[in-house]
Amino acid sequence: QERMPQTPPFAAMLDSRGYIRNLYQSKEDSCGGLYYHDNNLLSGSLEALIQHLVPNVDYYPDRTYIFTFLLSSRLFMHPYELMAKVCQLCTEQQRLSEPGLDKNRIRKIAPKILQLLTEWTETFPYDFRDERMMRNLKELAQRITSGDELYRKNVQQLLQNLIRKLTTVSQYEEVLAKISATSTDRLTVLKTKPQSIQRDIITVCNDPYALAQQLTHIELERLNYIGPEEFVQAFVQKDPLDNDKSCYGDRKKTRNLEAYVEWFNRLSYLVATEICMPVKKKHRARVIEYFVDVARECFNIGNFNSLMAIISGMNMSPVSRLKKTWAKVKTAKFDILEHQMDPSSNFYNYRTALRGAAQRSLTAHSSREKIVIPFFSLLIKDIYFLNEGCANRLPNGHINFEKFWELAKQISEFMTWKQVECPFERDRKILQYLLTVPVFSDDALYLASYESESPENQVEKDRWKTLR
Repeated sequence: QERMPQTPPFAAMLDSRGYIRNLYQSKEDSCGGLYYHDNNLLSGSLEALIQHLVPNVDYYPDRTYIFTFLLSSRLFMHPYELMAKVCQLCTEQQRLSEPGLDKNRIRKIAPKILQLLTEWTETFPYDFRDERMMRNLKELAQRITSGDELYRKNVQQLLQNLIRKLTTVSQYEEVLAKISATSTDRLTVLKTKPQSIQRDIITVCNDPYALAQQLTHIELERLNYIGPEEFVQAFVQKDPLDNDKSCYGDRKKTRNLEAYVEWFNRLSYLVATEICMPVKKKHRARVIEYFVDVARECFNIGNFNSLMAIISGMNMSPVSRLKKTWAKVKTAKFDILEHQMDPSSNFYNYRTALRGAAQRSLTAHSSREKIVIPFFSLLIKDIYFLNEGCANRLPNGHINFEKFWELAKQISEFMTWKQVECPFERDRKILQYLLTVPVFSDDALYLASYESESPENQVEKDRWKTLR
C-alpha cells in the first residue's frame, strides 16, 4: 500500500511569513486557475482550489493546504456544499460509479480519499453535525468499500471515531446547560446577601496554588471543545459574489467559543463578588491578596486567560472604589501583574510573555510546561482584525489565499495549545464551587460595595439610594 506523503504538523509547516512551501506542487497548477509566487500559493478561483483539495492517483494535497482550505472555504460555501463537490469530483475522476470498477484502480486511490476524509472528520468534526454532510460522507465511503473489502474496516473506524467525538460534544453541551441552571437557582436564594448560607472561596480552597490549578482544568477543558472553524464562523458575512444567501445565515455555529467567553466573564464577576461580600475590611483585603497569589500562579502555569479574568474582576469599579480596603493590601505583587497585562502598545508585555510560554511549550518535556492558555478575547480580536484588514477576494474574483495562510497560522497555533492534557488532579469540590456558586450582578456588586464602604460623592449616594 502506498505511503501517504507525511507532512509535519501545521504549526511547523507555516513559516514565519505565513506562506507555505507547497511540497507537492505539480507544474500545471500555476496555470490551472491557481496563482503561485516563489512556490507559494497566493490565490485561485474557488473551483481550482476545490480541485486542488481532491487527491488523485499521483497526487495528495499538502496537509497544511487541507487545513487552510477547509478552514476558510466556509466563508464562500457551506461545508456540506464543499463535501458534495468533493464527492462528485472523486467519483467522476476515478470513475467510481462505473459498474465494472477494477480493484487495482480502487487500491491506488482509496487510501488517499480515506486519508482526506480522516483529516476532515478529525480536524472539523462539528461540520458533520449536519445530516447532509453525514449522508455525503457515507455515500463516498460506500463507493470506496464496495470495490474492496480491505477498506471496510478503515471506514468503520473513521465513522466510529467521528460519532464518538460528536457524542462527547453533545454531552459537554448538556453539562454546560446544567451548570448554568444550577447557578441561576442558587442566585435566587442569595438575592438578599445572607452571610450565613454563602461559603467563600478561601474556606473552599485556602491554597492559591490549588485554585490556579483547578482554574487551569476548566480552561483546558473548555478550550478543547472549541472547533477551529468557530473562529471563522464568528465573522462569516455575506459573500459579495453570492447574491441570495449569507453562508451561515441559518445558524452561527460558535457555541463552544461563546461558552468560553462566558466563562471568562463569570470568573471576573466571581472575583468581584468574593471581594465585595465580606463585611470586615481585613477579610476583604485578605481575599484580594489571595486572588493576587492565584493570578501569579496562573501566570507561572501559562494560564493567561484566568489571569486576565482575575485582574478584570479586581479592576471593576465596585472593587476598585474600596479605598480603605486597598490601603490594607500589599500591592507590590498586584502591580507586577498589572504591568504584565498592561494593554498599552497593543499588549506588548503580555505578547512577549505569551511568546515565551509558546517557546517553552515547544521544547517541553512535561505536560505542565506545555500549557499555553492565551488571553482569549485578544486572540479573537487579532483574528477579527486580520479578517477585517484584508479582502477575502482579489479584484479578479480570485480567493485571496495569502490571507488564509495567515489565518490558518494563527489558528493552528491555538490548535496545538488546546490539545494539552491537564497535568493537575481534579478536585471536584473546588471545580463545583467555581462553576456553580452564584455571582452578583453589577447592581448587587455596587450595593455590597456601598454597604462595605459608604458612598463618597453625590453620584454614588444617588446610585445607592436607587439600588436600595
